Amino acid sequence: MVKPTLDRSILHAQVILDHLGFSPGVLDGRAGKSLAAALKGFQESRNLKETGQLDRATIRALHPFRELRPTKNLSLQPETLDGPFTDPLPTDPAEQAKLPALGYRSALEKLSEMFHTTPEVLVELNGPALNLTPGSAIIVPNALPVSRDYDPKLSADWRKTLADLNVDANQPQGVKVVVDKSDEVLRVLDKDGKLVAQFMATMGSSNDPLPIGKWTIKGASYNPPFHYNPKLFWDADSSDKAAKLPPGPNGPVGVIWLDLSKPHYGIHGTPEPGTIGRAESHGCIRLTNWDAARLSLMIKPGTPAVFQP
Repeated sequence: MVKPTLDRSILHAQVILDHLGFSPGVLDGRAGKSLAAALKGFQESRNLKETGQLDRATIRALHPFRELRPTKNLSLQPETLDGPFTDPLPTDPAEQAKLPALGYRSALEKLSEMFHTTPEVLVELNGPALNLTPGSAIIVPNALPVSRDYDPKLSADWRKTLADLNVDANQPQGVKVVVDKSDEVLRVLDKDGKLVAQFMATMGSSNDPLPIGKWTIKGASYNPPFHYNPKLFWDADSSDKAAKLPPGPNGPVGVIWLDLSKPHYGIHGTPEPGTIGRAESHGCIRLTNWDAARLSLMIKPGTPAVFQP
């Protein structure tokens, strides 16, 4: 099956939706379930018919934001290309535990997360001769934030992570999170019950189903290590031993862990953003690193989280 090529009109819609908080996941210029879910969320927030399509009414509602162009031309700065990188990245937890960090494999992978996309899309936008050196020009999806004026109470390390992921400092404030298993989305509601943000999510599996019920988000761990306990993983190798894995965007929970009142469960990032909504999890709720980081700016400890079928 031939993979569809990048469509700039679709990418434009994705970029606008991403800026407005209705994340289509990866910005790739392609239609599919993630874009349809984002469109439905946006349509609900604007009291439009929820078609999941770029219909006339939806295009009209997106039109005021058309100045958010689908791509940006940038000159690469040395700090943008900085590592350290982790290549090769072992898959064995015991080997991962020996590393100082579970970092990006390459500058290309780092850039793809910065601009909410994949290495493949960056190559598609720039051609196979893409040159990642300081001063080089590069075309990227327009995920650049309006503001990086983050709360100074946040640690410098976490503020750098937010900046590296191009998470806007200005986010709507939510008082409730709803996780819909049937739609594979995480929804953020404000004090009036209005939908103000929505993210594509991976949640549960037949072996570790989503824990349906009412829970509470207790707090956040930023750039956390991961305590690997093979007893909690049905698919763990019988020879695996418990291990403490170092932090990093390519760790099992990505850049953030939002702890839930149900033991061993959380909302977190991922090392594989392209799999969100297309894979299974061990019962937890997995978002792209940039969406999980953005969610952390929308909520406070004690926020209720309702998980429904």
